[in-house]
Amino acid sequence: MLDAVLPRPTTSSSIHRDFNVTPLLNGHDSGAGTEVSPQRVRNLPGYTTPIFNGKDEQRAKVKVDVTAKGFIPRELVENEVDWFYSQLGIDDTYFQNESPCVISDHIIALFGAKILAFTKHDFSKLVIDLEKIDENGNGATFIHTSLPGLTSTEGPGATCESRIDSLYLDKSTPSECYRLETYRSIGSISATAAKQLRCYFITRCNFPSPPPTRADGHTDIRTVSDTAFLESASPHTLRAYQKIMWQAESCYGPVMEVYEVEGTRERRLVIGYKMGGTSRFFSALSHLYHFYQLYSARKYVEQFSNGITIISLYLNPMPNSTAAPIEHSIFQVMKEASLLYCLPDNPFFRDSVNSGHAVQEATYAYCGWVFAQHFCNRLGPAYHHLRNILDESNPSHAEVLNDIKRRFREETFTRDSIAQVIHAHSEIVRCPFRSIRLLYVNFAMVHYPAADQTSRLRPTLSYQRLHTTQPLSDTELHDKIRRAVSNKQDLQVLESFLIFNKHVLKTNFYQPTKVALSFRLAPNFLPQGEYPTPLFGMFLVIGNEFRGFHIRFRDVARGGIRIVTSRNEENYMINKRMLFDENYGLAATQSLKNKDIPEGGAKGTILPSLGAPPRRCFEKYIDAIIDLLIPNHSLEIKERHVDLYGKEELLFFGPDEGTADMMDWAALHARDRGAETWWKTFTTGKSAELLGGVPHDTYGMTSLSIRQYVLGIYRQFALRETDITKVQTGGPDGDLGSNEILLSSDKTVAIIDGSGVLADPVGINRKELIRLAKLRSPVSHFDKTKLSKDGYLVKVEEQDVKLPSGEVVLDGNDFRNGAHFRFKADLFVPCGGRPEAVNISNVAALTDTEGKPHFKYIVEGANLFFTQQARLHLEKRRVVMFKDSSANKGGVTSSSLEVLAGLALTTQEYLDLMVFKDGKPSDFYLNYVKDIQAKIAENAAAEFHCIWQEHARLQGAKPRTQISDELSIMLNELHTKLEHSDLFEDVPSRKGVMRRAIPTTLVKQIGLDTLLERLPEPYQRALFSSWVSSHFIYKYGVNSSTIDFFHFARDLSRE
Repeated sequence: MLDAVLPRPTTSSSIHRDFNVTPLLNGHDSGAGTEVSPQRVRNLPGYTTPIFNGKDEQRAKVKVDVTAKGFIPRELVENEVDWFYSQLGIDDTYFQNESPCVISDHIIALFGAKILAFTKHDFSKLVIDLEKIDENGNGATFIHTSLPGLTSTEGPGATCESRIDSLYLDKSTPSECYRLETYRSIGSISATAAKQLRCYFITRCNFPSPPPTRADGHTDIRTVSDTAFLESASPHTLRAYQKIMWQAESCYGPVMEVYEVEGTRERRLVIGYKMGGTSRFFSALSHLYHFYQLYSARKYVEQFSNGITIISLYLNPMPNSTAAPIEHSIFQVMKEASLLYCLPDNPFFRDSVNSGHAVQEATYAYCGWVFAQHFCNRLGPAYHHLRNILDESNPSHAEVLNDIKRRFREETFTRDSIAQVIHAHSEIVRCPFRSIRLLYVNFAMVHYPAADQTSRLRPTLSYQRLHTTQPLSDTELHDKIRRAVSNKQDLQVLESFLIFNKHVLKTNFYQPTKVALSFRLAPNFLPQGEYPTPLFGMFLVIGNEFRGFHIRFRDVARGGIRIVTSRNEENYMINKRMLFDENYGLAATQSLKNKDIPEGGAKGTILPSLGAPPRRCFEKYIDAIIDLLIPNHSLEIKERHVDLYGKEELLFFGPDEGTADMMDWAALHARDRGAETWWKTFTTGKSAELLGGVPHDTYGMTSLSIRQYVLGIYRQFALRETDITKVQTGGPDGDLGSNEILLSSDKTVAIIDGSGVLADPVGINRKELIRLAKLRSPVSHFDKTKLSKDGYLVKVEEQDVKLPSGEVVLDGNDFRNGAHFRFKADLFVPCGGRPEAVNISNVAALTDTEGKPHFKYIVEGANLFFTQQARLHLEKRRVVMFKDSSANKGGVTSSSLEVLAGLALTTQEYLDLMVFKDGKPSDFYLNYVKDIQAKIAENAAAEFHCIWQEHARLQGAKPRTQISDELSIMLNELHTKLEHSDLFEDVPSRKGVMRRAIPTTLVKQIGLDTLLERLPEPYQRALFSSWVSSHFIYKYGVNSSTIDFFHFARDLSRE
């Protein structure tokens, strides 16, 4: 079959170069710690280049031009030109591409460099740097002097490959990309210097029309190749690249093959990956093979219009090399290339080219560096002692604590100071490394994959390096660090590496195909004083252009994945510093919010670097976590990882800021990775039409619970909605904002969203708001002719805007950021905004000069819009306030029931019942959505009633905010106790609860007994416990007794 896609043999008018990749030994696989024989290829060329027939004629013109320019003595011209053409060993590609004028300039430049080196009496200073970049973007030529096996550190040649990366390779797309061929000249640049010329030729790709889709789903390489590549690639090269392409198309990470050239020690490494998957990779690979004293004769980067990049490296050992033989080191290069793909810009590797710094140890240092940045900045006993003395409910005390906390986090350990410690104590961390030492050995001896029979016979360099140093126990290692380091801050940084080692339960660090590094951590190292509720599980994910966390409070838990965006460098540094704390706060809120459902609270955060594509970061984050979720026995795992956790984990991800349109991809990717049993439940918020998701915005799921609190306030105070004035953050372009507009009939006087501020004291025109809400357009699209004479719209990009009152707004962005403090109304419903927008430092701005609050009622729709101190401050001033964890739990209820459908239905049932047919939902789907909406309204109304009753019973002595938290804590504690009790073992009670807890539509379709057979037992226990705890507390209140529970439990088995 492969023969059908191969080009015809080239004509005899061509010369051959490079390699023949006909495999004589098939089935190469870099297994667990194994170095099996590579595929062997004949020592025949694999690329062809037409002979430049006009070379002699061009040479004559060059001699004339060089002579005319007069720099080289006339009697030396012929020898210099002939040597350049015949002895230097430059490929014909160069002469065919360049004009006689350019070539003569290069010959003169080379002659001048020789003269300069001669005058300095040092031919090591003989340096050639010739560059030509096409002004029209068609390509470039770079020629530099180069010693084989060494990375240049001075001059343009030192940055040549990194510039090629940034200018031509990193930003490749199928519509705009460049191919690269580079080779080393055969001869030296002079009789007295060992340096050779390294030539780089970059050309813009020219692809054929979009290829037809093959019946077998594979891409025919000839239909997606650059025309110049097809002209020069031999059939054997195409066969090898075709194989790599097919593997790369079906794999998210890099695919690698090693070829052994018959009769030589040359090894050829071919790497395929999807465009955009990494950056600065080409230049990083040079650092890698130089570390093992290898040099490249030729290198190629080929681009294909189906989005695949293939790099080929032709590697040879340096003469008189003191490194491991290439027969071994090539596999280490292959292994470490996968780490470079994840972190090509690792400063602990790039900055230490000549200091024995191996990629694995450098990558470990980088990961420990990131860990230390988040977990060295702890507050310490002095802060906690001060906190115990001060009163956090006192705004001035709270502000002092908040300022001290911020300064501790910002100033104690910075990323630069931590990096300096790592470098300063290189004998402990070996960064830069000359051999595996101490902390890395401590990590690797636990997580390096166990050797199999083959690798025991032929151990990898990784394995050999590990056993060159005597490993120390945790106690011995800590004692050595403590004795070696006198500075307490340095000691704390190095101790954080040891903490990291001790708490990693599993990692993809040693898996060969990965796109980011992931670590499953035991979270019990977190100080309880700062993180009072212990975590159940924690993932740390590190990529070249992002970092992220996922944390959860129970085994069965769910929450959204949020992309944290940064406006500028300063904002990025703040986000980086606070990422874990924000993640913990969001997950804790989620835990309080999830009190009615089986899943506990969880949350994921992703922080892209400035300029990094958020979607790419999300995809790498997801793929790296899946690496640790797929069981070790899965065929998808090419190399077994050490699993100290020892249990299968099931995570449920949902949409959050910046990820709403990515849930489909994550579910389908999980299925492609082999998660056949749980891909349906891996994400919620999937598209209804394609994957049977239940979108919150379409059906107003989150807004339904918020509305129950708003309507509850109206009922309790006998208010008429049309008379109520309201301020809202989060505009008609968002989920909560748009549905709040569509569901309400109040008099909205101000809306603040990402695009600006819309205000009208007589009430914003509702018809126009509804129009925007249905279109999902921001307030910047509001028709200003619909405003009254006192109304206005200020967009964030505007400056010097004069309001109807005469006030001048200098900057629209600054005005928007503080606009929620300037308006007054009956009701405030935050439906969007950054966490802690109102905190103890600025909450006083929500009251007037007489201390009267701007709002009578607040229903917090947006997560963490208020800090706890700010909420308590407002409630002291008699504001009726319901916090986020109570008000906006409708979305989590919807997502939970979406998960339940995925767990309960087989794949075929799911496709038949949940996925739309011809764009239309099934009757089952519509009825199931109605069941979800009914449960949301029921749970929200029940909690509102419970909080209101308890507040009334205490005659206002306890704030509703506190009651809400205590109610959530009580529900979660009861949930946990019930999960571990034997009440679940009572079959009649279990069935009675399940019949009520599972939506009627699902029970009727599948049958209760079948559902109980299909649902995993941990999930059943969680579902049982959540239903019993919530319905008991909502019915009997937070002051209920054991007698009340006895009566409640007695009725569980009733129909």
